[in-house]
Amino acid sequence: MPRVLFGPAPMRDIPQAYEPTLQAAGLEVVYPPMARQMTEAELADLLPGCVASLAGSEPYTRSVLTAAAAQGLKVIGRAGVGYDAVDVPVATELGIAVTYAPGSNHEAVGEHALLLILALAKDLINQHAATAAGKWPRRAQHPVRGGVLGLVGLGRTGQATALRAQAFGLTVIAADPYVDDAFAKAHGIALVSLDELLPRADYLSLHVPLTPLTKQMMHRETFARMKPTARLINTSRGEVIHEADLVDALTTGKLAAAGLDVYEHEPLKDHPLQALPNVILTAHTAGVDFRSREDMVRFAAEGIAAVLRGGWPTERLVNPEVRLHPRWAANSAT
Repeated sequence: MPRVLFGPAPMRDIPQAYEPTLQAAGLEVVYPPMARQMTEAELADLLPGCVASLAGSEPYTRSVLTAAAAQGLKVIGRAGVGYDAVDVPVATELGIAVTYAPGSNHEAVGEHALLLILALAKDLINQHAATAAGKWPRRAQHPVRGGVLGLVGLGRTGQATALRAQAFGLTVIAADPYVDDAFAKAHGIALVSLDELLPRADYLSLHVPLTPLTKQMMHRETFARMKPTARLINTSRGEVIHEADLVDALTTGKLAAAGLDVYEHEPLKDHPLQALPNVILTAHTAGVDFRSREDMVRFAAEGIAAVLRGGWPTERLVNPEVRLHPRWAANSAT
């Protein structure tokens, strides 16, 4: 029976969300022996011989993909909306279809982004620590209402964040050169350039994919153009921020605070950010609540099953050009 390797360890305990779909497609689900994210070496050892991979954030590098393709790998179904852990050009070159799960976790991310905005405004973590230690830190906190939220990216997660922020009285502006402006017009969101957004935002929330254009887009110069009272929120990808420059901005008063769910290197360990009192850190959990994780893994399983049955799930296919590869030449489905 063809096998599919199951990657995302945090979702292993909900087999009812993905096993029926994969089994109905004639696939045997195989699980890594480790209950954590696989390393490149571990993935390279376990993936060959599998026709598919239901992927977490493990690294699908050229060497991993080349070896696996030679032994039958046809499709990678990413359980999430980011796919930067997969070398997509190499996958396409080798005839490996890559799917993802758009629409599965944007509302969870929107909730988490708003959580970080509120917690930063109200100094929640420090209030809790002081009160729990027997102190009584009763003092005024910052209002959220009346502030300006600048969204960098107005796709699904940016839109989900915008709607929640407006309910709390924030004025929302957004920078996104690619977005359809229908949503912005319908909800009274001004579309501006990043240059205009940076000095206006009291809260700046990042909702962009990791690409060559967005990698380290937030750095010393961009922080210098923000208000020193501004708060930065990142629930997208850690590498869109130059972390050393962020630490400098937070420790020198160039930026008031930050709420971060993602980092350049994960898991976070022995990092200067962990010692700062004006930072709230979470463990890449924004998109993973009990509802969204089932949707993510189910969508990934459906994408894998569709491709292996000869169909092309257009809305979930990252590399549609793979259909022209000789490996798929006999596929007459459209």
